[in-house]
Amino acid sequence: MAEKVLMLALSPTMEEGIVARWLKKEGDRVEVGDVICEVETDKATMDYESMSEGILLKILKEEGSSAAIGETIAIIGEEGENIDHLLEGEGNGDKSDVDAPAPKSEAAVPADRPEASDRGRENFDSENKTSRIKASPLARRIAEMNNISLEDISGSGPDGRIVKADVETYLAETSPAKRALGDASAASGKAAVKQPDIKTGPAAVTNYGDIEIPVSAKRRIIAERLAESKYSAPHYYLTVTVAVDNLIQTRKKVNESQPEKVSFNAFLIKFAAEALKKHPMVNASWLGDRILVRKQADIGLAVAQDDGLITPVVHDCGNKGLIAIDRELKPLIERVRNNQLMPEEYQNASFTISNLGSFGIEEFTAVINPPGSAILAVGEMKKAPAVGQEGNITVQTQMKLTLSCDHRVIDGAVGAAFLKGLKDIIEDPFKALL
Repeated sequence: MAEKVLMLALSPTMEEGIVARWLKKEGDRVEVGDVICEVETDKATMDYESMSEGILLKILKEEGSSAAIGETIAIIGEEGENIDHLLEGEGNGDKSDVDAPAPKSEAAVPADRPEASDRGRENFDSENKTSRIKASPLARRIAEMNNISLEDISGSGPDGRIVKADVETYLAETSPAKRALGDASAASGKAAVKQPDIKTGPAAVTNYGDIEIPVSAKRRIIAERLAESKYSAPHYYLTVTVAVDNLIQTRKKVNESQPEKVSFNAFLIKFAAEALKKHPMVNASWLGDRILVRKQADIGLAVAQDDGLITPVVHDCGNKGLIAIDRELKPLIERVRNNQLMPEEYQNASFTISNLGSFGIEEFTAVINPPGSAILAVGEMKKAPAVGQEGNITVQTQMKLTLSCDHRVIDGAVGAAFLKGLKDIIEDPFKALL
């Protein structure tokens, strides 16, 4: 008996999903556990495994379409089975779409003609080759909407993965407007050059160079969560300037004995975990009628994606060494880049770190990431004059740390004591061993 394939909640905060890519096509055989499509949730792109077996009779949600939880995205049943009763009220379920044969065009080429089969093989090979190219779902959708092939685009992501920026760069460089610039300059500006319309999402609109981009499910959920955090949790901010020359030297010595370089973020996570041990109220959550003080430090690191932000979590950092944290962090970040994080890998951080130092940002404040009650904003490392205890002036490498705290949980003195403790450990990493 035919069954509806419903959009499932693939993450706890998911309210709707976007069908990023179908891995099965209508007419294909599906077994229980087969991955039939990829679904973009509010946090990541996840595999959708079939809970039914049979033939994929009808796809109701095409690639790039959104579906609310419980909405039908496809129908699986036996070959030739009548599914009219399942299509009622589904929007795409017109009987003519299911039972009526496709109209034949007078100009159609019979399938047994060599040129027709050759074109079919070429199309099949091209589609297969395109599907094997590494690209983010958003990049694929933008490319499809602008009728360009991913084969022509060079990826700047990990392992050559194509991201949104790569597609937009390609569109800008190959636009008729850019090719016409040479002619326009040669003609001394006699002809006006029309700017290209670049589509970046469903129903994207361009007017006089402006672009309207529909809000993805991920960005909408991020906006809701951050707005809720900002306006429900009374934020306050503490900033310190930290000398990092000893940290730089310590990292250099550690890396001399390691096959792969240990990141600064791994050091920050380890040092934060040690500071949290001594200041457990910073590692706590507000539950309304009570405060939950967490036993272990589950620390998240904010990582940017094409269309939002996500915080992969390294669990129980206080009981892990620096190298173990780094080895766990690197594959997490790689999975972020490829939209492959599982829910348990980005949920329930008790403390979060956001590092914008590599962008040249000297100092900033970050919005607390629930259910945590604090987030550490890390600025750029840069050399600056410093006055020593004896009044002498030296050149010192410094960075600024800003701690955002939820005043419902963390009193000012508690937050200040934590930040001072973290500063002491960074300036003298040996203290992390005490």
